[in-house]
Amino acid sequence: MKIGQATIKDIAKELNVSSSTVSRALKDYPGISDQTKRKVKELAEKLNYRPNAIALSLRKSRSFTIGVIIPEVVHFFFSTVISGIEEVAYARGYNVILTQTNEKLVREKSSIDTMLSNQIDGFLVSYSKETEDFEHFSKLLDQGYPIVFFDRVPAIPHAINVMVDDYQGAYDAVTHLIHQGYERIAHLAGPKSLMISKERERGYRDALTNHGIEINSDYIIECPVGTDDESQRITQELFQHIKPRPDAFFANNDMAAVGAMLACKAMGLQIPEDVGIVGFSNWQFCSMIDPSLSSVAQPGFNMGAKATEILLDIIEKKIEAKEFALPVTLETELLVRKSSVRLKS
Repeated sequence: MKIGQATIKDIAKELNVSSSTVSRALKDYPGISDQTKRKVKELAEKLNYRPNAIALSLRKSRSFTIGVIIPEVVHFFFSTVISGIEEVAYARGYNVILTQTNEKLVREKSSIDTMLSNQIDGFLVSYSKETEDFEHFSKLLDQGYPIVFFDRVPAIPHAINVMVDDYQGAYDAVTHLIHQGYERIAHLAGPKSLMISKERERGYRDALTNHGIEINSDYIIECPVGTDDESQRITQELFQHIKPRPDAFFANNDMAAVGAMLACKAMGLQIPEDVGIVGFSNWQFCSMIDPSLSSVAQPGFNMGAKATEILLDIIEKKIEAKEFALPVTLETELLVRKSSVRLKS
């Protein structure tokens, strides 16, 4: 059943009880038997009923509010995405409700409920690291809610995805290191649950293969948290236990790249003479640290703006969701700085 079709009256008629009984059962009022409460709630779930006519409001009218769910507000990349979202949304007369999951699935699901209770017109979503089952999103799509996923995009039917070319960005980064004379390039990979991590590792692998360098699985280490502390520890352990040592690192994100840099410095290695390092995302600090960090820049603002334009066009029925059978892919740019350019002798 599509959204907006189920009401308290529908549930009452189906169960042959009064509307007030259904309302009280849904709110767990005393005086209503447990059996009646159970029947009412089961049917409400089956019919996709939502209180306060939220579904009906979404179908028939607009609140001119969209919901944005992201993993972290403090993440520089996501802050640039938010800027793009707000720029387009406000220009077109929409408000934005923003929630962060802190990479927790339970908070992601809670954010959805919060936004539905605020009668939003649609969702912009970058899902958490814990999210491996997308049933809660698939259910919303099946019910007719407009959703556009960005950056972290799921492989589920009918999803509209806006992403960057993670594969090409990684391929360009590793190719650059190879051209600088580095041969034993390690990859500090992202969480295996994320498509962006898989694509960046695929780009890393293909760059090595296409330049005649054998892939060493010992040089590919997952950094699931992605902090500098984690990658610093992993880099130190890698140098202690793996021979021959890597002479370069391509990191899934800039914080992991910084951790590798700190570990190398602590071991007395010179960057980029002894070890080359490239990150991904181009955080603000990349140009401020010493040596400055080469990184793959993502068009965060453009991603947020594009995702919002698509969502609002769907809400306003200017386009149909089925027009987006393929993801919208934005280009990356490798910004070469001192951390990966070897001095010429």
